[in-house]
Amino acid sequence: MEKADIKAKIVQMNNKRDSLVELLERPNLGTLRIDVDQALEELDELIEEFNETFPEEKV
Repeated sequence: MEKADIKAKIVQMNNKRDSLVELLERPNLGTLRIDVDQALEELDELIEEFNETFPEEKV
């Protein structure tokens, strides 16, 4: 996989992050809140690792 392809996918996921944050703010989420919170944590880690690996391509 090319670096440009990886960056494009990271940018797509980063753009969808706001949807997860909005979902997390819903009061009726119940036990799904744990899964959404975990997804946000993992997404943030992935973005951080990408930025550390390719500092010139920061997202």
